[in-house]
This record gives sequence, structure tokens and C-alpha cells, in this order.
Amino acid sequence: MQSNLVIFPKAGAAKNSTQTEERTITKYDRAEEQFIELLAMEDLDHKLDVKPSRASEFEQALSTAIRAAYGNDRSDEQAHRFLQRILYRINRLKLFWYDDLHNYTNERSLYLYSCRDQIEAAWQNWELAQIDVAALRQLDVKQALIERTSADLDPLMSESSRYVREEMTEAGYRHLLAIGSFDGLVEASHLSRILGGTANEVQCTLMRVLIEEYGNGRLSRKHSTFFAQMLAEFGMNTKPEAYFDLVPWEVLASTNHNFLVTERKRDFLRYGGGLTYFEVAGPAVYKNYLVAAQRLELSEVAVGYWELHIREDERHGRWMLDDVALPLAERYPNDAWELVLGYDQQKLMSDRAAAAVIQSIRQAE
Repeated sequence: MQSNLVIFPKAGAAKNSTQTEERTITKYDRAEEQFIELLAMEDLDHKLDVKPSRASEFEQALSTAIRAAYGNDRSDEQAHRFLQRILYRINRLKLFWYDDLHNYTNERSLYLYSCRDQIEAAWQNWELAQIDVAALRQLDVKQALIERTSADLDPLMSESSRYVREEMTEAGYRHLLAIGSFDGLVEASHLSRILGGTANEVQCTLMRVLIEEYGNGRLSRKHSTFFAQMLAEFGMNTKPEAYFDLVPWEVLASTNHNFLVTERKRDFLRYGGGLTYFEVAGPAVYKNYLVAAQRLELSEVAVGYWELHIREDERHGRWMLDDVALPLAERYPNDAWELVLGYDQQKLMSDRAAAAVIQSIRQAE
């Protein structure tokens, strides 16, 4: 039987060759190991009812981490990492990975739900505290969205962008691909989770975005296939989550946030705003990677994913603003400010994740 231990490197396992340093085993690593065992345990809820101590070390670490990450002004980086890794391990059960069916034995475990809710409640309060929600409620939503998308479509050159374009080495580029594969090999999966329901123009536009992301149903044209080809060009592992231990917690947080807002239909507007930012801002980021690859004189295969995304996401960004975000603002005038909240949250999380990725690349180089 294939277990989750195969899918994910163990918390304290030796790192991939892309990573240059071994990390000290912490109490959080040990607690994560225990959690991995719980995930694979048959009839988890019943066994914990009979013997609660099976999860004691993990639960103590969970409580400690929540206080350390979200309970004061000086957040503990290791606590953030632990919490987002645990949350992701729970969330990923909502997607099907074409692996051993026994890996999903605890998919609807009440215990896992309780762990997820503990983390999400504290984490989302912490995230919202970083945004002036009261000010968002007073905005002219349509104007705010138009102004934001206009600025993010062609942003000023940042220090990080200049570093990627002018200084990042081929080793750094490989490291970028390793981290990027975490999302690039399963992209658009979150979007697929919100498409059901009553037919309308917004739903159909979102479906068009999804269909293009999935190569119109042809695996050879699916965007993740192009990312896998980039990895293969460098002899890297093309299996999803192969480089999980390299992924900064800031990147995991963005992914977990998308799991959350696609799970709760009450947050449909937040997700719509977030996806609008993602599609609008994407081409500018991918152009940086493309310029870097061209400077390094990499092959067309090694850059094909960026070229495809630049071309298609420019179109997707227009669709998301004109045919999704603005129509939703008209349909839900009293709640339309949540579109801007979703947009601003996704931008905040994306900027934070991008900074963490650049830092990781610099360390690897």
C-alpha cells in the first residue's frame, strides 16, 4: 500500500539536491511525523476516541504553534511553517491525486476537520488584521478594481524583479522551478472546485478560464504539462509535491487560502477578487522569469510554460475583470467590497510568497 509518506518527504528527511543545507530537527518536525501517522491510520476518529494519547504530542505542538505564530507581534517562522504544512496535508485530501485509494481513508475525519478549523480560525484573524477592512467597505468597488488591475498589469520594476532578470543564476532558476512545481504541476485545481451551480455568464467565463488552463481537455496542451517539460529539461523530478520540503510557508499559506475560499461559498466574492489579481498580475511575473531564462540562454522547452502563461493570462485577466469581477459587483452591491478584499489579500499573500521565494533562491545560490 502506498502511504502519504511516499507522497511527501518526511519532515526530518534528507533534503533534495536543490537544497543546500540540512535543517535541524525540531519539536514541530516530530509532531508532523506523528500527524503523518495519524493521517494513514485506519478508522482514525474511533481509535482516537479509544486512546486520545495517540495524538498528544501533535496536539501540544499545534497549540504551541498557534500561540507562537498568531498570538503576538513577533511571529515564529517555524510555527508558521508547521501550521501551514499541517493545514496543507489536510486540504490536499480534497483533491484526487490518482494514487492509492487508502490514502483517502480519513478524508472526512471529524478530527482532521477540528485540527483544520483550529488553525484556520487563528490564521484568518491574523491575516485580516493586516488589512483595513473598514476602509474597503467605503470604496467605490468598480473604480477600485479598475484602478488596482491597471496598476498591477504593468507594475514598476522592483528590486526582486531586477534580481531575477539580471542576476539569478541557472542554479537559482532550477531552484525557482523546484518551488514553482508545487503549484505549477496541479494549477487550476482550486478553480475547478467552485464551478458547480446555476448557469450564468460569470460561471461560463470561469469555465472558459479553466478549460484553457486544462489545454481544452488535451493533456499535451495542459499548462501543467508545459511545467513538467521545463523540469524534465533539467533532469528534475516531475512528480507533484516532489520538492515539498523546499516550499516556504508563505507559498503554502497562499495555497491554503485558496482551499479555504473555494470551500466556503460565502467567500465566493473573495475568491473572485483573488483570482482576478492572480490572472492580471501573472504576466508581469512570468515576463521576469522569461527574461532570466533568455539571458541564461536556456532552451525553448525550458521557458515554454512562461510564454504560454504570458499569452493566455493577459486574456484571462481581462475576462476576470470585465466578465467576472465587475458583473459580480453589480449583482451583489451590498457585499461587493469583498471582491476588493479578496484582491488585496491575494496580492498581499502573493507579494509575501514572492519575497520568500527570492530569499530561498538567494540562499540556494
